[in-house]
Amino acid sequence: MWHLMVGIHQEKERDFFFVTVGSTIGCSDFRLLFLGSVRIIVTHKSMAGRILLLVLFMNAVFFIVNAVPETCPADLGGKCGEDGEWEGEFFPEVPKIKYEGPSSKNPLSYKWYNAEEVILGKKMKDWLRFSVAFWHTFRGTGADPFGAPTKYWPWEDGTNSIAMAKRRMRANFEFLSKLGVDRWCFHDRDIAPDGKTLKETNSNLDEVVALAKELQGDKIRPLWGTAQLFMHPRYMHGAATSSELGVYAYAAAQVKKAMEVTHYLGGENYVFWGGREGYQTLLNTDMERELDHMAKFLEAAAAYKKRIGFNGTLLIEPKPQEPTKHQYDWDAATTLNFLRKYGLLEFKLNIECNHATLSGHSCHHDLETARINGMLGNIDANTGDPQVGWDTDQFLTDVGEATMVMISVIRNGGLAPGGFNFDAKLRRESTDVEDLFIAHISGMDTLARGLRNAAKLIEDGSLAELVSKRYSSFDTELGAQIEAGKADFEMLEKKAMEWGEPKVASAKQELAEMIFQSAL
Repeated sequence: MWHLMVGIHQEKERDFFFVTVGSTIGCSDFRLLFLGSVRIIVTHKSMAGRILLLVLFMNAVFFIVNAVPETCPADLGGKCGEDGEWEGEFFPEVPKIKYEGPSSKNPLSYKWYNAEEVILGKKMKDWLRFSVAFWHTFRGTGADPFGAPTKYWPWEDGTNSIAMAKRRMRANFEFLSKLGVDRWCFHDRDIAPDGKTLKETNSNLDEVVALAKELQGDKIRPLWGTAQLFMHPRYMHGAATSSELGVYAYAAAQVKKAMEVTHYLGGENYVFWGGREGYQTLLNTDMERELDHMAKFLEAAAAYKKRIGFNGTLLIEPKPQEPTKHQYDWDAATTLNFLRKYGLLEFKLNIECNHATLSGHSCHHDLETARINGMLGNIDANTGDPQVGWDTDQFLTDVGEATMVMISVIRNGGLAPGGFNFDAKLRRESTDVEDLFIAHISGMDTLARGLRNAAKLIEDGSLAELVSKRYSSFDTELGAQIEAGKADFEMLEKKAMEWGEPKVASAKQELAEMIFQSAL
């Protein structure tokens, strides 16, 4: 939306007319993009002359403003139709991304990800099940706590209208098609704007979702959907853990609708991320009551899932803090304990790598914690910067880390119906449209390379042999009794007396690291 501000002020018996032109841009927040300001010195003594000049100048400004298309900034090959809608491709300069192999120097190609190639009896695309995050890719602005947005994609018109939401959705599906990815993830409020009432908001969502359903066709579907229960001021105390009953009810209504549209779109999972389900201080917090409320909320969600016939997996995404000082689902182990305490065992975990590192663990640690408990459901593929203490949501490019991640995935037998969602965003300074593709290609290639390396380690067997040998003392009759829970302290004391001081073998950590590095 364009804005025109006109004013008059007087200095030393001279009148100054000034005009400022700007446009609002952004997604959920509104900022004024300052385009220019002009002052004209008027020396006419008569009021009629002054008014005439002001009218002429305003006419000129309105002509300039109206000459700029508000709803369809045709750039990069796009054109405005008669209805003001975008015509042509959103990414005309980007071809469909193809596998060209490790020797390729083409940044718009896959070097390691070959979707149809079979690794350990399964196609790469089925091991990896990649997904694009709508919010980072199409709603990310590059803004941070210290600076305004840096990204103004050519298809954006500066509004948060239904028409703009539909245009983003079309751009999303063209992006998926060119990447060769058939899954996407969304928050409800990322894809459709809030209305003045909950009823109007739901109607907005229905309208955009109907288009998404049409654009999906038979091959594309959401990996998961979720409700955005953290951005609006109503959720400042949390959603399921809010001290306000009205907020709890509103959050329930929002999750109900988000689950319905996820089901309608054929979504395979539904995620709960409790960004504000926690506290800033315990001095004003009834932690036990808040945890009880959160459990009842999730219990009701599970019941509603069954009522509507949604067969997707319900996922909890742990995170230690940010934006709250302490988040209740701190890490994988904490979340598993919560689910067990309240009997919510139909839930699984969506492990985000950057969240794991924020909690003081490696991504591999939280993946293994979830896996060995039978609760690994999905992975949000990203990473953080070890020099930065917050959730930077960077694309994973560390091949060593990707290899450890894929070891867990292979041990798990895969992730289906989960997958790898790129909950990752461009750096603030990366502002070209092609950067969206380059970032995803790099992330996909890194995980594909990790898959190849993990398969190499498994097929070689040296690392598994080292681990097996380390625990070989338990591959005995007494070891079997211990692991079966049949060895009491009296029996063990007798053996300790008989054997004397035990011998302790080397852990061979350096050899393990050497074997691992040789596969990279």
